Amino acid sequence: MTEHEHVRVAVIGSGFGGLGAAVRLRREGVTDFVVLERAGSVGGTWRDNSYPGCACDVPSHLYSFSFAPNPEWPRTFSGQQHIRAYLEHVADVFGLRPHLRFDSEVKLMTWDAERLRWVIETSSGTLSADLVVSATGPLSDPKVPDVPGLDTFPGKVFHSARWDHDYDLRGKRVAMVGTGASAIQIVPAIQPEVAKLTLFQRTPPWVMPRMDRPVSGAERSLHRALPATAKLRRGLLWGIRELQVHAFTKYPDALGVVEQLARRNMFRAVKDPALRARLTPDYRIGCKRILLSSTYYPALAQPNVDVVASGLREIRGSTAVAADGSEAEVDAIVFGTGFHVTDMPIAERVVGAGGRTLAEAWSSGMKALRGATAAGFPNWMTIIGPNTGLGNSSMILMIESQLNYLADYVRQLDALGGRAALDARPEAVDAWNRRVQERMKRTVWSTGGCTSWYLDENGVNTTVWPGTTTEFRGATRRVDLTEYDLIRPPAPAPAAPDPVPVSVPEATAHPARRAEEKAERKSDEKAEAEA
Repeated sequence: MTEHEHVRVAVIGSGFGGLGAAVRLRREGVTDFVVLERAGSVGGTWRDNSYPGCACDVPSHLYSFSFAPNPEWPRTFSGQQHIRAYLEHVADVFGLRPHLRFDSEVKLMTWDAERLRWVIETSSGTLSADLVVSATGPLSDPKVPDVPGLDTFPGKVFHSARWDHDYDLRGKRVAMVGTGASAIQIVPAIQPEVAKLTLFQRTPPWVMPRMDRPVSGAERSLHRALPATAKLRRGLLWGIRELQVHAFTKYPDALGVVEQLARRNMFRAVKDPALRARLTPDYRIGCKRILLSSTYYPALAQPNVDVVASGLREIRGSTAVAADGSEAEVDAIVFGTGFHVTDMPIAERVVGAGGRTLAEAWSSGMKALRGATAAGFPNWMTIIGPNTGLGNSSMILMIESQLNYLADYVRQLDALGGRAALDARPEAVDAWNRRVQERMKRTVWSTGGCTSWYLDENGVNTTVWPGTTTEFRGATRRVDLTEYDLIRPPAPAPAAPDPVPVSVPEATAHPARRAEEKAERKSDEKAEAEA
């Protein structure tokens, strides 16, 4: 990367959001852009999360771009390696390689109000851009709790998103901390290999069967020969989930039927009443993300697994101590404790107008106009921003809606002509956020009786979209310029005029100077008379 290179658009991150933005920019005729990636390859969270058993809980044909269908998905729910391969394929097919800048972690982004551009400092150099698209994603920076004594633990410690593949778990005593989407995949994958597995469970999840199976050769051949069949399959998967949304957002009591199905899933695999009691949630299903697994409960029922119905409190040497006082001797600790979602570290590195960071702007809670733009941060847009997450469908649908918004944003800047920037008006951001939060009051995420990672430290859901993907697509189809302030470069200061001699009025002149001038006049008059 050359020093102070300037591009029209800088995209941060090369996961689904970043690659999707790159494809959309090319389709809009924008080729002067770069994709800054801190790692050495594309993939985002599907590159970073390579733990045993890692897979998607959204059907493959829905968890892919509509403009890049993949008839070769090997399973109905694809594994991490297949999704990562798909993203590499997208980068190749759409000619994105020349735009990718690997090993270029963004250290600081600063708005230059004089030149209407962002100055971006990365680990590989500095550049500037007229428009920044932040696609770092909320599941990119692992969160490890501050556990007393962890720094003195003599064994191995790592987060699920930073799996140490060089460490052999076979025959080891392992502590699994957390019971989220990663943990329920890791537990059945490592349970047969470890000597002892202790699961520290602060809150049990609701788990539904995972209806996964191989996609047959005949199905793949059909989708290759007749692409419309793959499109139909995707449409059916989308439609089913779209119909389910109202149960999450308006009628949470209707989820009771789903709750019964989840209980049956547990009862089939777990025969011990005491273990069932520890695994039964005390909140409405859907309040936390519903997890999918047909192997999690059977693994927990095995004799080498111990479920501790309490969170990890401290580490004493090689002893893991739970909040209820339970103890377990362990050789390794695996944290499946999620990510910095409502306090994304990238926000500390974005410095907008007036020198205010995005983290400061969001200190009382994340909010962005239509999930994309923030007041005080001109020509800056985020993909998968505040209140764009989903509880039951594919995030790719939301990403593509935001790509529509990005495309129109670029068109609007073109139409305005010259050097211009758009800054979301604070009142527009507040109005959007009020509407979102008003709708949130009825949802299962607010009424279900749980504390989830959807909520920020103030208990406000700044993560999930309280509506259908169709509604969101309608809300992001066009940029409404009345919601933005137009910024032009500051006018140059006028040149200073040449100095003009100024005669000082006699009445305001210094007394000594007035006397001197009077004497000079009398002398001149006398000389004229003598002449």
